[in-house]
Order: sequence, then C-alpha cells, then structure tokens
Amino acid sequence: MSLHTKGMVCTLAGAVLWGFSGACIQYLLDDVGLAPLALTSIRTLIAGVLYAVLIYTTQHDKLAALSRDPRSIGRIIVFGVFGLFCNQASYAIAIGFTNSGTATVLSSLSIVLVMIVTCTLYRKLPRLQDIGGLVLAMAATFFIATKGDPSVLSIPAIGLFWGFMNAVTVTFYVMFPRKVMERYGSVMVIGGGMLTSGVFSTLVVIVLSALAANGVESSMFPVTIPPISLKFVVGIIVISVVGTFAAYGLFLHGVSIVGGVESTMLGAAEPVSATVFPAILLGTVFVWADWLGLMLMLGTIVLVGLPSKRIPRTTEPEPQP
Repeated sequence: MSLHTKGMVCTLAGAVLWGFSGACIQYLLDDVGLAPLALTSIRTLIAGVLYAVLIYTTQHDKLAALSRDPRSIGRIIVFGVFGLFCNQASYAIAIGFTNSGTATVLSSLSIVLVMIVTCTLYRKLPRLQDIGGLVLAMAATFFIATKGDPSVLSIPAIGLFWGFMNAVTVTFYVMFPRKVMERYGSVMVIGGGMLTSGVFSTLVVIVLSALAANGVESSMFPVTIPPISLKFVVGIIVISVVGTFAAYGLFLHGVSIVGGVESTMLGAAEPVSATVFPAILLGTVFVWADWLGLMLMLGTIVLVGLPSKRIPRTTEPEPQP
C-alpha cells in the first residue's frame, strides 16, 4: 500500500468515525439531555488526556523539541481553540438545532471553502474531478437543506448558520496546522490541540455555569449536565475514544499525507455515516432528498479517487521553425 493510499484510508476511516460520533452526539443531546458545550468540554478533555499519555510515552524527543519552540506552541494553542474547540462546539450546536445527518452535510461545505483558499494561496487551477466533486457536494447540500423544494428551507435558519460556521472551522483546522505537523507529526499537534481545546472548553463551561447560577443564562449556550447514568457514561466513553480521539487522529493524519482539498473531498464519507448510523441506531427518519444528497456525496468520493487531471491552461502557440 502506497503512502498516498494509506493517507486516503486514514482520512476515510476518520470521516466514517466522525459520522458515527454524530449519532452519539444526537443521542447524548436528545436522549440523555447533555448540553452541547458541556459535551464538547467532556469529550475534548478526555481525548486530550489520552493524547497526552500517548505523547509522553512514545514521543519524548519531539516533546522536548516542542518545549523549546514557543512559536509552534502558540500555533498549536490557536489550532486547539479556533480549530478543534470551535469545530466541535459548532457541530454539537448545529446537531441540536437539526440532526446529525443534516449538520454533517452542511459542514461538508468546507469542500468549497478549502478549494477556494487552496487555489488562491497556491495560484493554481483545481483538478477537473475536484470541480465535479464540488458540484455534487453543493447539490447534496441543496437537497438536504430544502428537501427538494427550493422555495422552502426545511431546517431552521439558526441550524443552517451553525452548520455553515462548522464548515468554516473545518476549513481552518484542515489548513492551519499543516506546517507544524510537518515538523512535529500529527500526533503531537492533534494531542496538544485537543488538550488545549479540553482546557479552554472547560473554562467556558465554568464561566457559563457561574453566570447561570447568578441568573444570567443563555438559551443558545446552556451548560446542562444530567445525572450520571449508565447510558451517560457509555455514551461519553464512545464519543470521547472513538468519535474524538480516534476520529481526529486518523483524519488529520490523513490530511498530513494527502493534503487539504483531497481530504475534505474524502470527508464526504462523514455525512453518509452520519445519516446511516442515526437511521439504524436512533430511528431518525429521512426522506428521499436526504438519501439523494448522500448519493451525491458518495459521488464526490468516487471523483476524488480518479487519476489526477487538471484544467488545461491556455498557452501561446509555439513559433514555427
């Protein structure tokens, strides 16, 4: 298996696990009663501790080198706060206003954003299959958001807003940490970012809880934590270990190999799993437009796997001898 193929496999595996985590989030929000920000705090803190243990036991040299590199530490902190924390918080909030399948498809708009940013920064045209995948991804978003009726928005506007914000955060965490990953590896950067996200989100929850105790509570950002039960514990363990620790590790390791544009295209596997798992495990009802959107997302994955072919540039004809 070539390095590029391994990168694709890791990216797809991470995307599928993210989709599974979407079903877990929907379960914890709707059935258990856990608030989105509280869930974000718990899952990132647990995953961050797991990464810290992994890094301490396996990567002493890189950890020592990073401790002498304040600029890279700063970039990891920014990645943790504006990338991982904002991504997971906006995703959980979007699920709260819609459902896991819809929120995940909306986050797939990151395909558009990553392509635009990449083409702008590197001043090169996209591959033909990237454009095809972009068209399919946009069509999928249309069908999911409108259920096939362009005159009606079938999801709340606030849900659409948070879904788009999640797409923005996906774009950021896919593109921002690549240079640091090239120097210290994906495990070190993801682990540092995850621990930062866990600590930061915990501080946010503490502040919001203190405000709520004094009568200042936000309806959009509640911090409700239900009584501890078996299904609460099992759900937290699954979302923290499988849907956070493993999913982010696999996906961002794949990103470090195949690049931002291709990885976000392969991430189209996430809305497929985020719709199939809730339908099977939670009984969430989806209509024909939802399933059509999923098929279009699968088409995106197929296009990305095709051999590379870029749009030909127009050139001046060579002078005749």
